[in-house]
This record gives sequence, C-alpha cells and structure tokens, in this order.
Amino acid sequence: MTCLVRPLLRSLLLGGLVACAAGAQAQIKIGVVSSSTGPIALVGIPQKNTVPLLPTRAGGQTIEYISLDDASDPTASVSAIKKLINEEKVDALIGPSGSPNAMGVIQFVAEAGVPMFAPVGTAAVVLPMTEQKKWVFKTTQNDDLIAAALVQHMGRTGVKTLGFIGTADPYGDNWHKVLEGLAGKAGIRMVSAERFQRQDTSLTAQSLKTLAARPDAVLIAAPGSSSVLPQTTLHDQGYKGKVYQTHGAALPDFLKLGGKKVEGTILAASAMLVLDQVPDSHPTRKIAASYVAAYEKLHGSKPATFGANVFDAGLLLQAAIPVALKSGKPGTPAFRSALRDAVEQIRELPATQGVYNLSAADHSGFDERGRELITVKNGQWTLLK
Repeated sequence: MTCLVRPLLRSLLLGGLVACAAGAQAQIKIGVVSSSTGPIALVGIPQKNTVPLLPTRAGGQTIEYISLDDASDPTASVSAIKKLINEEKVDALIGPSGSPNAMGVIQFVAEAGVPMFAPVGTAAVVLPMTEQKKWVFKTTQNDDLIAAALVQHMGRTGVKTLGFIGTADPYGDNWHKVLEGLAGKAGIRMVSAERFQRQDTSLTAQSLKTLAARPDAVLIAAPGSSSVLPQTTLHDQGYKGKVYQTHGAALPDFLKLGGKKVEGTILAASAMLVLDQVPDSHPTRKIAASYVAAYEKLHGSKPATFGANVFDAGLLLQAAIPVALKSGKPGTPAFRSALRDAVEQIRELPATQGVYNLSAADHSGFDERGRELITVKNGQWTLLK
C-alpha cells in the first residue's frame, strides 16, 4: 500500500520532519481522543491540533496517530477508547480531554493493558495509585502543586478567608479537597463552597452566596471556558476581593472572553504563558518556544497549554519507546507493558510544561519547575514577581 507523506514543518525540538503517516505502514499505533467539539472544545481543539506536531518516529519505528473526537461526552469517550483498543489495536492512548471523560475510561484501559497519557486537570486519574491507575500517566501538574503556590501567595498577601467556586465534577471535587487541606494548614478559613455545571449559563445564585460570605479572596476551579463565567459574574455583582484561578484557565480565550473583568486574576501555571518573561536558563523555555512556533506556523494562532499537554505526551512516548522495544514488538501485550514500565523510569525529561521525573508512585512527575505565579495585567499574562 502506498504511504503518502506530506511535509508540514521542521521542528528544532524533534530534529526531523513532522508528517502525517498513513495507517498500514505504521509500526506503532497511538490513539488520541480529544473533545474538539462540545462544551470543552476550547480544551480539546488545541489538543487535536497538536497531533500533527507529535513525533512520527522513535526507536527506528514509525508512529501512526489515530485521532477521534468524543464531543465532550464521557459516554462517547468510552466508545472511542474501546474502538481504539479493540479495533485499531493501539499501543498507547493520549486523552481524553476532560477529567470526567478520563475517569470514565480508566477501567477499560487497565483491562486492556494499554498505557494512557491523560492531559486533564484532576489528579484523581493517578491518585491514589491503584492497580487500574498504574496504566495512566498525567501530563498536567497535579492540583496540590498548583494549589500550594496559590495558598502561599494568599498567606503572603494577608488572605484570611476564602470562597470556592468549582465545577461539579472530578476537577472541582479534587480541587476543593486539596485546597481545603492546604488553606487550613496556612490558617486560611474557607467560608463558602459553591458548585456549578460546565454548561451553566448563569451563576447568579452561586455568586450571591459567595458574596454573602464576604471572603477576602475567591478561588475558581474550572477548566477551559467554564472558568470565565464565575469570575465575570462576581465582577458584575461588585466583588472587590482577590480572585484566583487554577491552571485550567491558562488559555488565550480566558483573556478574550473575560476582558477587563478578569484583570488582576492570579493563577499558577507553566512558564509557557509567559515565555518571553522567564530567563533563557529556564528548563522549559526552549522546548515550549519551539512547540508554540510550530503550532503557530501550522494553525495561525498560539496554542493553549492544553495542547502542550498532548505535545508532552508525545515526548514521553518518544523517550519510552526505544526502551520498550527491547522487550517486545509493537502490537503485543509485552510491548505495551514494557512501554508502561519505561515511562515510569523517565528522569529529568524537560518538556513544555515542566521537567518530568516519573516513578511507580508518581505518574505526573512535576516539581516546582512546572509552575509560575502569573497575573493578568493590562489584558496580558504577566509573570508575578
């Protein structure tokens, strides 16, 4: 069968031609499930758009990516994952985009023995570690790493009481749990906790209850575009305290949709948001800049960090595949198991979102090099010094 390869761009990072490979000639198959349509499309679109930038060779083998859209529907995520595992016989998976979607497929990934790289916010996909979750790796910073930076800032700036508004799903659940523990240890009292659905179009009730509690600061735990409405509603109702966001808000559309109403927001996220403001010595700057340039050349716009989480999954696979090939051939259970084991052994791998040091106990692997305190100033992301 003829394999048609269309040159796209030359990436300094990958050191070779990035291409779209046709299926029959590929020796390693990677399935990708993203939410490029539906309520969390602002998360899924940059993830889908990143697939053409992933490495197409590793360990002397070619790699084929099979990309499916789950339309932000957790049930569709399960169907897509099953199709990729049972029909396409993939060796690894990247996705799904949403935390509920990822939580819902862990059982099937584990039963099939296929490693999955989840570019989602909630740490619940890898913590607490279980026999099933050992097949999942997470390419975003865990909530506690991000929350610790925010709580430290709250302590330094005199915050004593805190309100919480989060999504009514695993993302919001884990953030509430982590934040309540860290804030309590720092002497910060949580005085309100409100939840909402990602597709909600009005948060008046939640905002009024939050205002009634009169917190010094409010933390909003929501991914993608759903992070905007709670903050703009608080602004419209006259809230004057500090507003913190999670790394789920780290996308260009947060600034576009929020406008002046999100001015002064504080969040912790990767240096990718402020690349021109971090020193050349920063371990992620060169790789992140290369990814951003390649994405911008291909799509004509800058990517959100959600796309970078998929790019990092490709880097992890590129590092692990040569090791796994020593234990089995692609398409076999032996190779997939060895691939999982090899990812756990990755040490000091710089990527767009931080430096990965993975282990059997830690399937995210980030440290403080994977976060920066950032604020919104004059409508732009600005490094908070």
